Amino acid sequence: MLRTLVAVIPLAIIACDKPPAPRPDRSAPSALPVAPPTGTTAAKAPLPEVPWRFETTSRLIAIGDVHGDLAATRAALRLGGLIDAKDDWTGGDATLVQTGDVLDRGDDEQAILDLLMKLQEQAGLSGGRVHLLSGNHELMNAAGDFRYVTPGGFRDFEDVAGLETNRPELARVPSSQRARAAAFLPGGFYARKLAPHPVAIVVGDSVFAHGGVLPKHVRYGLDRMNAEVSAWMLGQGKVGMMVVKTPDSPVWSRHYSDAPDASDCAKLKSALGLLKAKRMVVGHTVQPQITTACDEQVWRVDVGMAKHYGGHPEVLEITTSGVRTIRSSGGDD
Repeated sequence: MLRTLVAVIPLAIIACDKPPAPRPDRSAPSALPVAPPTGTTAAKAPLPEVPWRFETTSRLIAIGDVHGDLAATRAALRLGGLIDAKDDWTGGDATLVQTGDVLDRGDDEQAILDLLMKLQEQAGLSGGRVHLLSGNHELMNAAGDFRYVTPGGFRDFEDVAGLETNRPELARVPSSQRARAAAFLPGGFYARKLAPHPVAIVVGDSVFAHGGVLPKHVRYGLDRMNAEVSAWMLGQGKVGMMVVKTPDSPVWSRHYSDAPDASDCAKLKSALGLLKAKRMVVGHTVQPQITTACDEQVWRVDVGMAKHYGGHPEVLEITTSGVRTIRSSGGDD
């Protein structure tokens, strides 16, 4: 049953780049709710609808964590054949899935968000699709956890028009951080833009999540979880905040990306079976290159391509012919 929902303390540190409350047994039950908590406002208004299951297109490209590096983002999009020199969509009817963690560790976050959202519109006009997922860093910023924000990242949002920097919740926030805080606080300008971004989706026979989908997440309902997170980002309820507070939620889990053992692979197989899917694609945990595990049932696409990590862009391509990696050197496998 649901553990008591902890009240939101504005801009409190509630999560870190490791799970907020690591458990020695990765199979231990999490705090993810199974019902709305009594007394909250979440059940008083209908939850927003967040689509989560989609038909595939002829070609699907998955891109992992970009962490505020616009140059790396552009390089990855060009590797996938999705944009031209003017940053306009050239992918035709292709599908792009970006698995979250656009934010933190770099200075170009606003430009990346605006580019990806522009591509969403352009792709739709060409019969393509762009799916942008929420990672733990997007949700951490909504929760006021700014430990991984660069000085440039705070300045980056000072030019956003119409920010409500005088909101009472921001009274004790340093003035140098207030613009960013106002942008990402639930109900804020960029929080509303991020609200439609799900934490997990299924495209054709592939599941996508920043951290990973466990069987209990499927039983809880990906549609419900996505809707609750969206409502929280819109400032309409607090239940969705549990996803950023829960160590093995879909944005935090490393069951499939950090040396998965037989038990982890069994969980993966179960989750895929429940979703009637063949594979899962995850980010969150930096790999030396795109890697696969559990008999190619999981593909890990966080290659540390951002300047912070010093990696190189790679993308995953899924077509009817199979799955392959496209690397910045021009080679693929």
